[in-house]
Amino acid sequence: MEILHSGLLQRALLEVVVLGGACGALGVWLLHLREVYAAESLAHAMLPGLVLASLAGVPLLLGATGGVLAVAALIALAARDSRLGSEIAVGVVVTATFGLGAVLALAPDVPVGLDKLLFGDLLGAATADLLAAGALAVIVAVALLAGHRAMTLTVFDPVSAPSLGARPARVRLAVLALLAVAVVAAVLSLGNLLVFALLVAPAAAAMRIGRSVRAQVLLAAALGASAGVLGLVISAELDVAAGGAVALAAIALYLAAGLAGSSRSTARRRSIVEALGAER
Repeated sequence: MEILHSGLLQRALLEVVVLGGACGALGVWLLHLREVYAAESLAHAMLPGLVLASLAGVPLLLGATGGVLAVAALIALAARDSRLGSEIAVGVVVTATFGLGAVLALAPDVPVGLDKLLFGDLLGAATADLLAAGALAVIVAVALLAGHRAMTLTVFDPVSAPSLGARPARVRLAVLALLAVAVVAAVLSLGNLLVFALLVAPAAAAMRIGRSVRAQVLLAAALGASAGVLGLVISAELDVAAGGAVALAAIALYLAAGLAGSSRSTARRRSIVEALGAER
């Protein structure tokens, strides 16, 4: 296969494996905490920051960071209106910022290659991108290990969590901060529109077949990395967009996990019925 002999593809493979593993593991907690909308919002709402960075000729990573911080501040400000609530505030801010990004993207001075901001440039992975992906993986691994107990209490026993030493509000804030870091680190390779796929699809697949949270986190990391490998191989063999192929591979793994989970449930019900029949 071409991927085994091309240095460009090998660098892309290394990056997407690291990003897929980190995003998949983090995604499990995002789904358990029901913060999927926040993940989509941060990924999409940073578009103005990316376009402004492109227009100004500054590093896109700086624009992505600024975009995330600005969106977080706007959401916090809008959520202060008790008549709206946090969900509506997020919807209003995301719609407004994404619309602003689209308007800026149509400006005559925007450099060629805006599509890379939307769909990523996985095959153009530079050393800085690999370092950012590696740093993200380390941060996510350390944070999930250190905060496992607090996150578990927040998800499964939020009422008793404070008395057991966990602070649900702080846990959610920490997970959202990790989400922001993940989005910023992955957006340049996977794109503003596709990074969401690696945050959600592997985690959703793992939750369908994993019996414990730890198993789900490990499965999601493995599935995220596998989606990266599968997508990149498809991209190289069929000459299609790498980011899109990775996103479709992640969805395919989710569908496969759904079929596997359904088969397992059917087999379990059948064994229970047979056991009851034998008792009679």
